[in-house]
Amino acid sequence: MLTLRKSQARGHADHGWLKSYHSFSFAEYVDPAHMGWGNLRVINEDRIAPGTGFGTHGHRDMEIISYVLEGNLAHKDSMGNVKGIPPGDVQRMSAGRGVMHSEFNHAAGQTTHFLQIWIEPDVRGIPPSYEQKTIPEADKRGALRLVASKDGAAGSVTIHADARIYAGLFDGTEAAVLPIDPARKAYVFVARGSVAVNGQALDTGDAALLSAESRITLSEGRQAEVLVFDLAP
Repeated sequence: MLTLRKSQARGHADHGWLKSYHSFSFAEYVDPAHMGWGNLRVINEDRIAPGTGFGTHGHRDMEIISYVLEGNLAHKDSMGNVKGIPPGDVQRMSAGRGVMHSEFNHAAGQTTHFLQIWIEPDVRGIPPSYEQKTIPEADKRGALRLVASKDGAAGSVTIHADARIYAGLFDGTEAAVLPIDPARKAYVFVARGSVAVNGQALDTGDAALLSAESRITLSEGRQAEVLVFDLAP
């Protein structure tokens, strides 16, 4: 079964320096019908104004993935990591038993546009850790490239969760098919452009929630950048 959730159905927060769309309940946006999907808990599409960002704050027992679309995201944490995250990089922070961090727009004079993703871990109380990898655009062109997984397969970042995240770029005749276990859940998010998911048209910001499906077919892309999640039920 495929359920379409349109972009405009998401929660929205405008803090001036931060404009955010929430796919699932987050902060002051609460929708009991959208608390998560499988072990996927948060997808926030954030735009941070130049010279601003999130001050130091804490997390625990959550797998947090940042996927930058435009600009550059500066990250600093209590583990000693000070990093810039440009488009094409995937960053994973395992909060574990507790971590403090801050995130700022590191692109001078430019809005930084990124996705912040939270996945519930399958182990708690572990030491916090950090990982960042560059995923070449060519690997995502007309294909679904694994970018995060429990075992760090195919050069993906390692998450402490029963989930796999893929990223792909699709335009024109480019297409991809991803087999999935019908007993699991899957989620497709269109970060930009448009694409057909199992024949259903999705536009920027739209999502497809899938259950009891044996495969995901992506086709008819128009400058599309897509994230696909294979999730615990």
